[in-house]
Amino acid sequence: MAGDPKEPLDRPTPAAITAEVDRPLHALGFEYSHVSPEKITGHLTVSESWCQPFKRMHGGVAAFVAEGVASAGAYMASGFQRVAGIQLSINFIKPAFLGDKVEVEANRILLSKTIQVWEVQQWRTNPTSGGKVLLSLSNVTLLCNLPSPMVMKSFEDAMKKYSKL
Repeated sequence: MAGDPKEPLDRPTPAAITAEVDRPLHALGFEYSHVSPEKITGHLTVSESWCQPFKRMHGGVAAFVAEGVASAGAYMASGFQRVAGIQLSINFIKPAFLGDKVEVEANRILLSKTIQVWEVQQWRTNPTSGGKVLLSLSNVTLLCNLPSPMVMKSFEDAMKKYSKL
């Protein structure tokens, strides 16, 4: 809300935040909406450059997005330690078509010293009715007790700047 004393007036746009903290997802046009160690949300619009020939979003893009948002959440939840995906399963329910807005929500469902599991749901939204259609449901398992090299310090600083810890 404009004028809210809790929000800085010069807060960057969601696209600028995503560009700083997640270049691969930014390249798809993905924008983070909420970033925390328990939940990640964001959205993207289906582009022709990553559609199948019949104008449907490629399933590999849905898997890529699921792994990306789950990894971002796991990184924060592990105290900004390096994480590595060890398993991704994805169930495709309905297709997303060229031009569709896709909302993404990742929720942490297991947190232990070495393993985290995140559930990622992706929906197609109807701009006129506001209704949602579930597109895919993913589970991402990550190894979380890995040391972070110093080269990741700038990434850690960016994530801390925009996350809701």
